[in-house]
Amino acid sequence: LAAWWTGDTFYLRLATEAQIFGGLAMAVDLLLGIAGLLSLGQALFFGFGAYLSGLLLRDAGLSFWSVLAIATVAGAAVGLVSGVIAIRARGVYFALIMFGLAQIAAKAVYNVQALGASDGLMGVPVVRIGVGPYSVSASDPLSFFLVVLVVIMLMYALLAYLLDTPFGRNMQALRANPLRLSFLGFDPWRYKLAAFVLGGGTASDAGALYPMLRGFASPELLYFQTSGNAVITVVLGGVGTLIGALYGSVILFGLKSVVGTYTEHHLIVIGLLFMAA
Repeated sequence: LAAWWTGDTFYLRLATEAQIFGGLAMAVDLLLGIAGLLSLGQALFFGFGAYLSGLLLRDAGLSFWSVLAIATVAGAAVGLVSGVIAIRARGVYFALIMFGLAQIAAKAVYNVQALGASDGLMGVPVVRIGVGPYSVSASDPLSFFLVVLVVIMLMYALLAYLLDTPFGRNMQALRANPLRLSFLGFDPWRYKLAAFVLGGGTASDAGALYPMLRGFASPELLYFQTSGNAVITVVLGGVGTLIGALYGSVILFGLKSVVGTYTEHHLIVIGLLFMAA
């Protein structure tokens, strides 16, 4: 509202980016806050979605909604494969395996020339978004902000609905007592894998929006800092609340913007706030 009132597009772009990374944080909260799995490599799925989106828009010329659908399904598939590997381990070993998988993917992307190597995937065209009989351009800050808001809130609504079903309640029981869940006749491994697939699809869907906003995809999207920031975001907004991931993202990006204008050491302020939370 402030950005619209002042006519400053910077804050609209900042708010849009906060929403996109809030989608990644929701995926982390789904694993950490709901299933009790601390993932230090969720950037793997976010970066995958960003690069896939960039390639589909640049080389295949697909529509906005088609790209989102493909990125979600493909991210869920990658989550399935990664989950089969990672959830064999527990605790810190699970976190380290996810960290390792993300680092391998980041280094691979960094060295593949077809993906732009260290420069990232450039030349992503401006996409037009069909909304019923109308269409808006991603180059219009207010229109794209509203489109991203709708997409992220739809993701939240679907996840919230799923968690309120018997399937979702069993998934939440993983964090409390997986052994008791197995005594009740349910396989905890399957619910962990389901959480992983949902988290992969959610993170990839959010990542697909990034190149539409910035016009490129960078290897940094797969780095540990992206995963670490998502964990910080979840803690700031409230672990296990799901909607808190979006609040935390707004707080984090707001602090970076405001504190960053006064000092280059804004990460110290964020670190202190994280410790306090």
